[in-house]
Amino acid sequence: MVAQGVRTVQDVEVEGRRVLVRVDFNVPLNAEGEVADDSRLRASLPTIQHLRSRGARVVLVSHLGRPKGKVDPRLSMRPVAARLTTLLGRSVPLAPGCVEPEVRHMVGELAPGGVLMLENVRFYPGEEANDPAFARDLASVVDLFVNDAFGVAHRAHASTVGVTQHLPSVAGLLLVRELEALGALLDPAERPFVVVLGGAKVSDKLGVIANLGRRADRLLLGGGLANTFLAACGLDLGDSLVESDMVGEARKVLDAVKDGRCCPVELPRDVVVAGDSEHSRIVPPSGVPRGWRVLDIGPRTVKEYADFIARARTVFWNGPMGVFEREEYAAGTRGVANAVADNEGLTVIGGGDTLAAVNRFGVQGRVTWASTGGGAALEFLEGRELPGLAALRRGAGT
Repeated sequence: MVAQGVRTVQDVEVEGRRVLVRVDFNVPLNAEGEVADDSRLRASLPTIQHLRSRGARVVLVSHLGRPKGKVDPRLSMRPVAARLTTLLGRSVPLAPGCVEPEVRHMVGELAPGGVLMLENVRFYPGEEANDPAFARDLASVVDLFVNDAFGVAHRAHASTVGVTQHLPSVAGLLLVRELEALGALLDPAERPFVVVLGGAKVSDKLGVIANLGRRADRLLLGGGLANTFLAACGLDLGDSLVESDMVGEARKVLDAVKDGRCCPVELPRDVVVAGDSEHSRIVPPSGVPRGWRVLDIGPRTVKEYADFIARARTVFWNGPMGVFEREEYAAGTRGVANAVADNEGLTVIGGGDTLAAVNRFGVQGRVTWASTGGGAALEFLEGRELPGLAALRRGAGT
């Protein structure tokens, strides 16, 4: 199997080999320090089980949080190893580090089919610096590298790029599935192709708007992102979230629509607003009272967006339509989530808040693909070369 020119774990012999697998187990922890959402662990189970069933000795490496090169016991991989033990139904011991002599001993003692979790790789300053010496040490105790962490494929770190200079390197099954699903949006996608973008910032998604705006049939905007576009139309949105320094960029996108360099952009026709001490009300974007804030798209907009989505053959959605965590401002995001779930074409969603929304509204099993990528997915859809993928393409031969 080949995806985006990258060899995969299905293309190589792994029996008896010590295999370093970069996974993205950067998961939320609850107040008790336990894994609160194991979706990312479950997403990499196919790769882990593939290796185990073929007699590989599996060494998992991931980061958790942002310890900035220092040991932080609160960000230990211990709860992740414990949860993975439950999911696999077999012990997954936690190594005391990543490159120390004791870790080398533990790797050497692994039996075929065994799994070992290394400690948080970002406890080492050499990880984010892509330090050649650290990458060499990390690679020195194994025989093969598998990158199954699409969520950090946009990071040029030691565990995503550096190790490929020292090891035969291939893609894991999750990474392959991400490339296939996201690549289908660029290949070109089956039309009509509708892109739904929300969230807080235009700056996070400007590249996606530029690239997909040339490929899609319609862009549907919501959330704080839409506020900035509405401001670019000259509207006063009271105290709403607006990226003032991006209004000019939003105006350029709207100008591109006029001269055919971008597909049509739909903005909210009505919005849900609230003040500090007032109940919410529904108003047109031109009617936001002074001191009030836009917190969701209104029912007319929900219906229009749902109609566009229903007619689409391909849908990509990233970013909520409002403050969906609060029930009084959840209707817009819920309406989009249900519309995407009802669509029988290719439906791809991405972004942490979007995944949280579909989980909250119970439609997570009704989309074609829910990307674990976040920022990596956005950069891929911008058309950028991701360092982790580029490294696999030029990695050592198997």
